[in-house]
Amino acid sequence: MPHKLRNTVWAAISLLACTALAQAAPLKVALITSKSHPAFEAYARQTEAGFMLGLEYLTQGTMTVEGRKIVVINKDDQGKPDMAKALLTEAYVDDGADIAVGTTTSGAALAMLPVAAEMKKVLVVEAAVASDITGKFYNRYIFKTSRNSFHDACAGAAATMAPASLAFLAQDNVFGKDGIAAARDCLSKMGSKAKVVHEEYAPPASTDFTAPGQRLIDALKKAPEPRFLVVAWAGSSPVNKLANLQPGRYNITLVPGGNLLPVMKGWSAYAGSEGSLYYYYDFPTNAMNRWLVAEHKKRFAGTPPDFFVAGGAAAASAVVQALRATKGSSDTEKLITAMEGMNFETPKGTMSFRKEDHQAMQPMYHFRIKAKDKQKNEWDLLELVREIPANQLPIPINNKP
Repeated sequence: MPHKLRNTVWAAISLLACTALAQAAPLKVALITSKSHPAFEAYARQTEAGFMLGLEYLTQGTMTVEGRKIVVINKDDQGKPDMAKALLTEAYVDDGADIAVGTTTSGAALAMLPVAAEMKKVLVVEAAVASDITGKFYNRYIFKTSRNSFHDACAGAAATMAPASLAFLAQDNVFGKDGIAAARDCLSKMGSKAKVVHEEYAPPASTDFTAPGQRLIDALKKAPEPRFLVVAWAGSSPVNKLANLQPGRYNITLVPGGNLLPVMKGWSAYAGSEGSLYYYYDFPTNAMNRWLVAEHKKRFAGTPPDFFVAGGAAAASAVVQALRATKGSSDTEKLITAMEGMNFETPKGTMSFRKEDHQAMQPMYHFRIKAKDKQKNEWDLLELVREIPANQLPIPINNKP
C-alpha cells in the first residue's frame, strides 16, 4: 500500500474511532434539589427517587440511552437562590453536565434561569411551580415538566364552576402569591360563577393561624352560600388549625387542596370535600404509573409514590425522550429543536412541551376526600371525580412582552 494511501486509511480509522468514543461518552445529568431545606426536604427526596426510578423504567434497567450511559450528579442547593445559581454554574462548567434538572423551590429555580441562558445549556425545571419560570423570566433553554401555578388554579376553577364564595389562605412567597393571582385569572377566564371575597398571606414558617383564619371567616360569613375556605399551602398544612376555629358554625367548608400523602392522611374529617391536585397514585391507569406504584411499594416499605415522585419520573422521561429524538446527541440546539412540541410519557400520561414557552401541558385531577370507613387501606384517601384533560386548562402564555 502506498505511504500516502496508508496514512489516509489510518487517519480515517482514527477519525471513526474518535467518533465512536464521542458517541459513547457518558451523558451527564445534574440533578439539583433542596434536600437540606427543612420545609421542602420531602419534596426534594421524592423528586430524586422519582427521577432515578423513571430512568430505570425508561431504559429497562440499563441506565443507557442511545448507547450513552447516564451519569446523575446530585447537588443540594438548600433552597437558597444564590447556592442554586452557583451549583448550576458548577454543574455545567466543572462537572461537564450535558443537561440539568431542578430545582425544588421557585425562588431557587428563578435564580437558575439566567445561568442556563449564559451557558447555553438546557435546564429542565422540576419541581418548582412559579408561572414566571416560563413567563416573565423565560428563556429558550428552559423546559418545565412541573406544573405551574395556572395548572393548580385552572384545575381548581374547573372543580368550582357553580356559584360560591371563596376565600384563600396562602403562603407569603412566590408560590403563594403566584397561585392566588392565577386562581383569580382562571376563575374569570373559565367562566366560573364562584367569587373570591378575601385572601390572606401568612409567612411560610407560621404555626399560629388564629388571626388570618379569623379574618377569612369574618369575610366569608357575610358572603352568599356556599362558602369555601381554600388552603393553598406547600409543606405542613394549616388545615387542622383552621378547623379549630370552627368555620362550620357559619356553614364554611374547608377545602384542603392537594398535598403530600402523609398530610392527606389527616383529612378524613373533611370527607366529601372536593378539590384538585397534580397527582395521586391511584388515578392514572397507564403502564408507566402501574410500574411506578408497584416498584415504589416494593422498595419503600409498602408506600405508594407521592406527588413529587411522579414529577421526578416525568423529568426523567423528558431527558430520555429528548436524547432518543437526537439519536444520542446532547448538542443544545439539537435538544431544543427536539424538545419543542415533544410528547413524552409520564406517570400522569402523555405530556407535551408547548413550543411557545416550553411549559409541559398535562392533565390534572378533580378529587373527593374519602371517609375513613370507606378506605381500603391507610393510603386509600381520595376518589377520582374526573381527570381534567390538558386541553381544558387555559394555561396562558406569559413570556411575550
